[in-house]
Amino acid sequence: MRNYAITLQMRRPAMSDFMNTREVAAYLRIKERKVYDLVAGKEIPRTRVGGKWLFPKDSIDAWLAESMAGGFAPPSPPPPRVIAGSHDPLLDWALRESGSGLAFLAGGSLLGLDAMADGKALAAGLHVLAGNEGTYNVRAVTKALAGRPVVMIRWASRRQGLITAKGNPLAITSLADLEAKKARLVTRQAGAGSQILLEFELARAGLDPAELETLPTPAGNETELAQAVAHGKADAGVGVQAAAEEYGLDFIALRWEKYDLVVGRREYFEPPFQALLAFAG
Repeated sequence: MRNYAITLQMRRPAMSDFMNTREVAAYLRIKERKVYDLVAGKEIPRTRVGGKWLFPKDSIDAWLAESMAGGFAPPSPPPPRVIAGSHDPLLDWALRESGSGLAFLAGGSLLGLDAMADGKALAAGLHVLAGNEGTYNVRAVTKALAGRPVVMIRWASRRQGLITAKGNPLAITSLADLEAKKARLVTRQAGAGSQILLEFELARAGLDPAELETLPTPAGNETELAQAVAHGKADAGVGVQAAAEEYGLDFIALRWEKYDLVVGRREYFEPPFQALLAFAG
Protein backbone atom coordinates (compact mmCIF):
# COMPACT_ATOMS: atom_id res chain seq x y z
CA MET A 1 0.00 0.00 0.00
CA ARG A 2 1.33 3.41 -0.91
CA ASN A 3 -0.09 6.65 0.38
CA TYR A 4 0.44 9.28 -2.26
CA ALA A 5 -1.74 11.72 -0.36
CA ILE A 6 -3.30 13.57 -3.23
CA THR A 7 -5.61 16.19 -1.81
CA LEU A 8 -8.44 16.72 -4.24
CA GLN A 9 -9.68 19.89 -2.65
CA MET A 10 -11.18 22.10 -5.27
CA ARG A 11 -10.06 25.59 -4.41
CA ARG A 12 -12.99 27.51 -2.99
CA PRO A 13 -14.04 30.35 -5.29
CA ALA A 14 -13.00 33.86 -4.42
CA MET A 15 -16.51 34.23 -3.00
CA SER A 16 -17.66 37.25 -4.90
CA ASP A 17 -21.14 38.52 -4.26
CA PHE A 18 -22.93 35.42 -5.59
CA MET A 19 -22.41 31.67 -5.75
CA ASN A 20 -23.90 29.29 -8.29
CA THR A 21 -25.57 26.00 -7.32
CA ARG A 22 -22.37 23.95 -7.43
CA GLU A 23 -20.46 26.53 -5.39
CA VAL A 24 -23.10 26.88 -2.69
CA ALA A 25 -23.35 23.08 -2.42
CA ALA A 26 -19.60 22.89 -1.82
CA TYR A 27 -19.78 25.83 0.61
CA LEU A 28 -22.50 24.10 2.66
CA ARG A 29 -20.99 20.62 2.17
CA ILE A 30 -24.20 19.18 0.78
CA LYS A 31 -25.13 17.67 -2.57
CA GLU A 32 -26.49 19.85 -5.38
CA ARG A 33 -29.83 18.07 -5.29
CA LYS A 34 -30.17 19.10 -1.63
CA VAL A 35 -29.68 22.71 -2.71
CA TYR A 36 -32.55 22.32 -5.17
CA ASP A 37 -34.68 20.85 -2.37
CA LEU A 38 -33.93 23.90 -0.23
CA VAL A 39 -34.80 26.17 -3.15
CA ALA A 40 -38.07 24.33 -3.78
CA GLY A 41 -38.97 24.70 -0.12
CA LYS A 42 -38.02 28.38 -0.17
CA GLU A 43 -35.66 27.69 2.73
CA ILE A 44 -32.47 29.24 1.37
CA PRO A 45 -31.68 32.80 0.19
CA ARG A 46 -31.64 32.84 -3.60
CA THR A 47 -32.26 34.85 -6.72
CA ARG A 48 -32.93 33.82 -10.30
CA VAL A 49 -30.91 35.48 -13.06
CA GLY A 50 -31.11 34.43 -16.69
CA GLY A 51 -32.84 31.19 -15.79
CA LYS A 52 -30.18 30.17 -13.26
CA TRP A 53 -30.25 30.23 -9.48
CA LEU A 54 -27.67 32.42 -7.74
CA PHE A 55 -27.06 32.62 -4.00
CA PRO A 56 -25.89 35.88 -2.35
CA LYS A 57 -22.96 35.02 -0.11
CA ASP A 58 -23.80 37.59 2.56
CA SER A 59 -27.35 36.29 2.77
CA ILE A 60 -26.16 32.67 2.91
CA ASP A 61 -23.81 33.51 5.78
CA ALA A 62 -26.61 35.27 7.64
CA TRP A 63 -28.94 32.32 6.99
CA LEU A 64 -26.33 29.92 8.35
CA ALA A 65 -25.86 31.98 11.49
CA GLU A 66 -29.61 32.21 12.04
CA SER A 67 -30.08 28.49 11.40
CA MET A 68 -27.36 27.49 13.85
CA ALA A 69 -28.68 29.90 16.47
CA GLY A 70 -32.00 28.11 16.17
CA GLY A 71 -30.35 24.77 16.77
CA PHE A 72 -30.17 23.65 13.16
CA ALA A 73 -26.88 23.37 11.29
CA PRO A 74 -27.20 22.58 7.58
CA PRO A 75 -23.78 20.88 7.25
CA SER A 76 -24.03 17.14 7.70
CA PRO A 77 -23.08 15.46 10.99
CA PRO A 78 -19.94 13.29 11.11
CA PRO A 79 -20.36 10.26 8.84
CA PRO A 80 -20.71 6.76 10.29
CA ARG A 81 -17.60 4.60 10.59
CA VAL A 82 -18.19 2.91 7.26
CA ILE A 83 -16.07 2.43 4.15
CA ALA A 84 -18.39 1.99 1.18
CA GLY A 85 -17.75 1.17 -2.44
CA SER A 86 -16.00 -1.49 -4.44
CA HIS A 87 -15.21 -4.84 -2.88
CA ASP A 88 -11.55 -5.68 -2.35
CA PRO A 89 -10.57 -8.94 -0.60
CA LEU A 90 -7.46 -7.41 0.96
CA LEU A 91 -9.39 -4.45 2.35
CA ASP A 92 -12.14 -6.73 3.63
CA TRP A 93 -9.55 -8.79 5.52
CA ALA A 94 -7.68 -5.73 6.84
CA LEU A 95 -10.86 -4.20 8.22
CA ARG A 96 -11.67 -7.41 10.09
CA GLU A 97 -8.19 -7.84 11.53
CA SER A 98 -7.07 -4.26 12.22
CA GLY A 99 -9.38 -3.51 15.13
CA SER A 100 -10.19 -0.18 13.49
CA GLY A 101 -13.91 -0.45 14.20
CA LEU A 102 -14.64 0.42 10.58
CA ALA A 103 -17.36 -1.48 8.73
CA PHE A 104 -17.28 -2.33 5.02
CA LEU A 105 -20.32 -1.80 2.80
CA ALA A 106 -19.54 -3.27 -0.62
CA GLY A 107 -21.78 -2.06 -3.40
CA GLY A 108 -19.73 -0.73 -6.32
CA SER A 109 -17.33 2.16 -6.83
CA LEU A 110 -19.78 4.88 -7.83
CA LEU A 111 -22.30 3.92 -5.17
CA GLY A 112 -19.49 4.22 -2.65
CA LEU A 113 -18.76 7.75 -3.78
CA ASP A 114 -22.47 8.57 -3.59
CA ALA A 115 -22.62 7.20 -0.03
CA MET A 116 -19.66 9.35 0.94
CA ALA A 117 -21.17 12.43 -0.71
CA ASP A 118 -24.44 11.80 1.16
CA GLY A 119 -22.66 11.53 4.51
CA LYS A 120 -23.39 7.80 4.81
CA ALA A 121 -19.73 6.73 4.75
CA LEU A 122 -16.45 8.34 5.79
CA ALA A 123 -14.48 6.76 2.94
CA ALA A 124 -14.98 4.97 -0.36
CA GLY A 125 -13.04 2.28 -2.18
CA LEU A 126 -12.98 2.53 -5.94
CA HIS A 127 -11.37 1.47 -9.22
CA VAL A 128 -12.99 3.57 -11.93
CA LEU A 129 -11.33 3.66 -15.33
CA ALA A 130 -11.56 7.02 -17.11
CA GLY A 131 -12.08 5.67 -20.61
CA ASN A 132 -9.42 6.29 -23.20
CA GLU A 133 -7.36 8.34 -20.77
CA GLY A 134 -6.30 5.12 -19.10
CA THR A 135 -6.31 6.81 -15.69
CA TYR A 136 -8.10 5.66 -12.60
CA ASN A 137 -10.31 7.30 -9.98
CA VAL A 138 -9.22 10.97 -9.97
CA ARG A 139 -11.91 12.08 -12.42
CA ALA A 140 -14.66 10.16 -10.62
CA VAL A 141 -13.64 11.54 -7.21
CA THR A 142 -13.39 15.11 -8.49
CA LYS A 143 -16.85 14.87 -10.04
CA ALA A 144 -18.55 13.27 -7.04
CA LEU A 145 -16.81 15.19 -4.25
CA ALA A 146 -15.96 18.54 -5.85
CA GLY A 147 -15.21 21.20 -3.28
CA ARG A 148 -14.63 18.76 -0.43
CA PRO A 149 -11.24 18.29 1.24
CA VAL A 150 -10.32 14.64 0.75
CA VAL A 151 -7.22 12.48 0.74
CA MET A 152 -6.74 9.75 -1.84
CA ILE A 153 -4.68 6.69 -0.94
CA ARG A 154 -3.31 4.01 -3.24
CA TRP A 155 -4.48 0.83 -1.54
CA ALA A 156 -3.54 -1.76 -4.15
CA SER A 157 -2.61 -2.44 -7.75
CA ARG A 158 -4.68 -5.35 -9.00
CA ARG A 159 -5.00 -7.45 -12.14
CA GLN A 160 -8.43 -7.44 -13.74
CA GLY A 161 -9.41 -10.05 -16.26
CA LEU A 162 -11.73 -12.82 -17.35
CA ILE A 163 -12.49 -15.42 -14.69
CA THR A 164 -13.44 -18.83 -16.09
CA ALA A 165 -14.08 -22.30 -14.70
CA LYS A 166 -11.06 -24.37 -13.69
CA GLY A 167 -9.29 -25.66 -16.79
CA ASN A 168 -11.09 -23.08 -18.95
CA PRO A 169 -13.31 -25.68 -20.65
CA LEU A 170 -14.55 -23.25 -23.32
CA ALA A 171 -10.97 -22.20 -24.13
CA ILE A 172 -11.85 -18.53 -23.68
CA THR A 173 -8.87 -16.30 -24.46
CA SER A 174 -10.50 -12.92 -25.14
CA LEU A 175 -13.71 -10.96 -24.83
CA ALA A 176 -14.56 -11.88 -28.43
CA ASP A 177 -14.78 -15.52 -27.36
CA LEU A 178 -17.65 -14.67 -25.03
CA GLU A 179 -19.87 -14.03 -28.04
CA ALA A 180 -18.32 -16.58 -30.39
CA LYS A 181 -18.63 -19.43 -27.88
CA LYS A 182 -21.95 -18.30 -26.42
CA ALA A 183 -20.49 -18.19 -22.95
CA ARG A 184 -22.79 -17.37 -20.05
CA LEU A 185 -21.45 -14.13 -18.62
CA VAL A 186 -21.99 -12.95 -15.07
CA THR A 187 -21.86 -9.15 -14.94
CA ARG A 188 -21.65 -6.64 -12.11
CA GLN A 189 -24.14 -3.99 -11.08
CA ALA A 190 -24.13 -0.57 -12.76
CA GLY A 191 -21.52 1.69 -11.20
CA ALA A 192 -19.18 -1.15 -10.22
CA GLY A 193 -15.61 -0.60 -11.40
CA SER A 194 -15.46 -4.07 -12.99
CA GLN A 195 -18.64 -3.34 -14.95
CA ILE A 196 -17.27 0.01 -16.13
CA LEU A 197 -14.12 -1.79 -17.32
CA LEU A 198 -16.13 -4.53 -19.05
CA GLU A 199 -18.27 -2.01 -20.94
CA PHE A 200 -15.19 -0.03 -21.99
CA GLU A 201 -13.33 -3.12 -23.22
CA LEU A 202 -16.39 -4.41 -25.10
CA ALA A 203 -16.77 -1.06 -26.87
CA ARG A 204 -13.08 -1.00 -27.71
CA ALA A 205 -13.35 -4.49 -29.19
CA GLY A 206 -16.43 -3.52 -31.20
CA LEU A 207 -18.66 -5.97 -29.34
CA ASP A 208 -22.34 -5.34 -28.62
CA PRO A 209 -23.26 -6.19 -25.00
CA ALA A 210 -26.77 -7.03 -26.17
CA GLU A 211 -25.35 -9.95 -28.17
CA LEU A 212 -23.84 -11.59 -25.08
CA GLU A 213 -25.63 -14.19 -22.98
CA THR A 214 -25.70 -12.68 -19.49
CA LEU A 215 -27.16 -13.91 -16.23
CA PRO A 216 -30.37 -12.12 -15.22
CA THR A 217 -28.96 -10.98 -11.87
CA PRO A 218 -25.59 -9.18 -11.63
CA ALA A 219 -23.08 -10.17 -8.95
CA GLY A 220 -22.97 -7.78 -6.02
CA ASN A 221 -19.23 -8.06 -5.41
CA GLU A 222 -16.06 -9.87 -6.50
CA THR A 223 -16.80 -12.90 -4.32
CA GLU A 224 -20.31 -13.38 -5.70
CA LEU A 225 -18.95 -13.19 -9.25
CA ALA A 226 -16.31 -15.85 -8.58
CA GLN A 227 -18.88 -18.04 -6.84
CA ALA A 228 -21.22 -17.85 -9.84
CA VAL A 229 -18.44 -19.24 -12.03
CA ALA A 230 -17.25 -21.79 -9.46
CA HIS A 231 -20.77 -23.16 -8.97
CA GLY A 232 -21.39 -23.49 -12.71
CA LYS A 233 -24.00 -20.76 -12.97
CA ALA A 234 -21.79 -18.79 -15.37
CA ASP A 235 -18.94 -19.58 -17.74
CA ALA A 236 -17.08 -16.32 -17.25
CA GLY A 237 -17.04 -12.91 -15.62
CA VAL A 238 -14.71 -9.94 -15.30
CA GLY A 239 -13.11 -9.62 -11.88
CA VAL A 240 -9.86 -9.48 -9.94
CA GLN A 241 -7.24 -12.21 -10.02
CA ALA A 242 -7.39 -12.65 -6.24
CA ALA A 243 -11.03 -13.74 -6.45
CA ALA A 244 -10.20 -16.28 -9.16
CA GLU A 245 -7.35 -17.71 -7.10
CA GLU A 246 -9.50 -17.95 -3.98
CA TYR A 247 -11.90 -20.31 -5.77
CA GLY A 248 -9.32 -22.17 -7.89
CA LEU A 249 -10.55 -20.68 -11.16
CA ASP A 250 -8.69 -19.80 -14.35
CA PHE A 251 -7.82 -16.19 -15.08
CA ILE A 252 -7.09 -14.38 -18.36
CA ALA A 253 -5.59 -10.97 -17.62
CA LEU A 254 -6.95 -7.84 -19.30
CA ARG A 255 -5.09 -5.05 -17.50
CA TRP A 256 -3.59 -3.77 -14.26
CA GLU A 257 -5.79 -1.38 -12.34
CA LYS A 258 -5.49 0.95 -9.37
CA TYR A 259 -7.72 0.44 -6.34
CA ASP A 260 -7.78 3.57 -4.19
CA LEU A 261 -9.38 4.73 -0.97
CA VAL A 262 -10.71 8.26 -0.74
CA VAL A 263 -11.43 9.61 2.73
CA GLY A 264 -12.47 12.95 4.16
CA ARG A 265 -9.44 14.93 5.30
CA ARG A 266 -10.79 15.24 8.84
CA GLU A 267 -11.63 11.53 9.06
CA TYR A 268 -8.20 10.61 7.69
CA PHE A 269 -6.53 11.84 10.88
CA GLU A 270 -8.99 10.24 13.29
CA PRO A 271 -8.13 7.01 15.19
CA PRO A 272 -10.30 4.50 13.23
CA PHE A 273 -8.76 5.26 9.86
CA GLN A 274 -5.27 5.65 11.29
CA ALA A 275 -5.64 2.20 12.89
CA LEU A 276 -6.38 0.73 9.46
CA LEU A 277 -3.37 2.44 7.91
CA ALA A 278 -1.08 1.36 10.74
CA PHE A 279 -2.21 -2.25 10.33
CA ALA A 280 -1.66 -2.13 6.56
CA GLY A 281 1.81 -0.68 7.09
